[in-house]
Formats: sequence, C-alpha cells, structure tokens
Amino acid sequence: MNESNSIVIIPTYNEKENIEKIIRAVFGLEKCFHVLVIDDGSPDGTAQIVKHLMQTEFDDRLFILERSGKLGLGTAYIAGFKWALERDYEYIFEMDADFSHDPNDLPRLYAACADEGYDLAIGSRYISGVNVVNWPIGRVLMSYFASKYVRIVTGFKVHDTTAGFKCYRRRVLSTIELDKIRFKGYAFQIEMKYTAYKIGFKIKEVPVIFVNRREGTSKMSGGIFGEAFFGVMRLRWDGWTRKYPPMPE
Repeated sequence: MNESNSIVIIPTYNEKENIEKIIRAVFGLEKCFHVLVIDDGSPDGTAQIVKHLMQTEFDDRLFILERSGKLGLGTAYIAGFKWALERDYEYIFEMDADFSHDPNDLPRLYAACADEGYDLAIGSRYISGVNVVNWPIGRVLMSYFASKYVRIVTGFKVHDTTAGFKCYRRRVLSTIELDKIRFKGYAFQIEMKYTAYKIGFKIKEVPVIFVNRREGTSKMSGGIFGEAFFGVMRLRWDGWTRKYPPMPE
C-alpha cells in the first residue's frame, strides 16, 4: 500500500502528450506522493489515459475527477482542494501537467513546509533573478512585470505572485473560505496567495526554473491576463475592507 501525506493536484485539458509522463515522473520520486488529476472534459482522451493507469498500475495512489467542460483553472483547483480536505492529506500541491514545473522540485517544496515550518511554499521563478527557459521575451516580461504590478498595488512582498507551483499545508486550505475565491483564471493564483498572506500564514519562495512546455498547446489567453490586471485592484480593495478568517491555533 502506497500511503502518503501529500497529494499533487494536476488540472488537465488536452494533455495526452504529457499526462502519463508527468504521472510517472511524480511516482518515480523517492518520496511517495499521490496524484489527483482534474480533467475538464478533454476531447483528446487525457482522462482515458489516466483511468487506464489507475486500472493497471496505480490504483492506490492515482485519482481523477472528471468535469463536463472547461470551467476554469481556479474552479478545478478548488474542486481538488475540497477533495483532498475530505481525506487525510497534510500537504496539498498545485502543479501543471506540461513539465513547465519540474517534478523533481516537489520534495523541495515539501521540505519548506514539512521541515522548515512554512504554511505555503511557492516555486518561484523570480526570487533569484528570472529563471524562465524557452518563453518568448514578451511573455517573460509580461509575467515578470505582472508580479511587480501586484507587489506595488497590494504591498504583497512575494516576488512571483502568479506562480502556479505550490505546496499548501492543510490548515491553509481549511482556513481560506474557498467558496469565496472569486477568480477563475490567472488571478486565482494571486488571490490564493494574497488571502493566505492577509490571514497571516508563513510563506516561503523556493527558487525553481520554469521551462516552457515542449508538447501540447498553451491555455494562456489575453482574457486571463485582463482578469488578473483588474482583479489585483479588487484584491487591494478587499485588503482594506474584507474581514479575513482568523489564523487557526
């Protein structure tokens, strides 16, 4: 029985080129992680690949939630968070399916929370310079200055505010009022970090190298960036007016 205190949540839409490889990479690590795939009705058969692996090799540590269509990154992760909180996982991770996040960094994020006592560990592209490989320069600049913009507007000191590679301790997700998280796209990542920060959780940025996907198609769009741009102003307003949940004892 492959028991684990850690679950890696991977949202997917048309990731048939990557999904088996990323699952095997996670399961090949020395530390045992479980994996939960949240598939938004991929027409390319991504979910079928996952279910085949569950039936033939990984029935005790690979799981899937299938949804009817593209409902947004944020809602996918929130569904995964709720699934994990209903079980006994102490450490809950976010990770992309396309190898832009290196599975070998999972133990480093885990160590920041489990060994160093942080509540949220962020795989940061910008804590030690700009560690991005194979992105067009325009995309790099947009991402980098988006994080700068968030820091200026909100006063939030995290360098990589839009990062999607993270480890949460259970108590963070059980304290944040997940049904009140309003953003679904790029701004979801900012809102989750900012909410954890406003509640008072300890946050650490762990330097990682982000590598642009080699296979499959990017899901990024202009609308996602637009949501983030205007959403940050809403978060700043919330920071002044909203009553956040108290820190758990």
